[in-house]
Amino acid sequence: MAKPIVFSGIQPTGNLHIGNYLGAIKPLVELQNSGEYDVYYFIADLHSLTGNMDATERKEKILHIAAELIACGIDPKKTTLFVQSHVEGHAELAWIFNTVTPVAELERMTQFKDKSSDQQKKNVNVGLFTYPVLQAADILLYHGTRIPVGEDQKQHVELTRNIARWFNNRYGEYFSEPEVLLTETPRIKSLLEPTKKMSKSKGANHVIELADAPAVLEKKIKKAVTASEGGGSSVGVENLLLLLSYFGSVDDHKRFVEEEKSGSIKYGELKETLSVSIGSYFASFREKRDELMQDHNALAAILVDGAKKAQAAASDTIEEVRRLVGIR
Repeated sequence: MAKPIVFSGIQPTGNLHIGNYLGAIKPLVELQNSGEYDVYYFIADLHSLTGNMDATERKEKILHIAAELIACGIDPKKTTLFVQSHVEGHAELAWIFNTVTPVAELERMTQFKDKSSDQQKKNVNVGLFTYPVLQAADILLYHGTRIPVGEDQKQHVELTRNIARWFNNRYGEYFSEPEVLLTETPRIKSLLEPTKKMSKSKGANHVIELADAPAVLEKKIKKAVTASEGGGSSVGVENLLLLLSYFGSVDDHKRFVEEEKSGSIKYGELKETLSVSIGSYFASFREKRDELMQDHNALAAILVDGAKKAQAAASDTIEEVRRLVGIR
């Protein structure tokens, strides 16, 4: 009996940070290692074209993100790891899906509003608007059945389900509707603006990158906001304690939580403990990442092999879709 297909991906926008790791990468590694699924994970370089990155930077970041994913535990022997543009079919299927997707459905998607705002009207392109259709094509090209997402991404999977239904209604039953596989998505906040989500777009000192050396970690976390207006526990402190719950010892976390409740906590000590804990947790990651980045040819070979595996599945889908719509 065929295993359920787990499908997910990430844009090559820079070094992975703590939020990426806890919300997406760590849950996927656990699914991969469970042996219960066929896992596809892709680097979404076609999606990245909707942003403002230049060509040279994009090529570099594709290799960087591949190295970091593998260093995090994505195993190319267990997971089909590939670059989106290296597989024919993504853009073609997205175009076909464009022809069955009502404009009104895309107008209600929050992705376009969010990304348009992020890009501050410098490059608000059609690709940002049809981005969710390409996401649906990414998933359905491989007949993904389980899509690991946080609560805030359920809307995209629902659109994918709708697109599968609209295609089937017009051309005949072919695509199965994928199901959401909800993952725990801890709300990791910016170090300097703890009321907002941790994001690289805010600047380097707002995020903790997995590749940050211990000295860099210490410097960033020292600057983390802990003060709150009117006294009492702040969201900044809550954010640091949340991070300690994932990367520190159970005893350390319990002690600092109790001290925060009693008002005896020393924030400098909390920050020092957190810095050491995160640095230690990702020590093997940094070593593996550096090792992989020293051999670009070996990295490229892994991605080429992954693309070949992905292409086999994608070609079957595109052939059948062409036949169904009458363009083969």
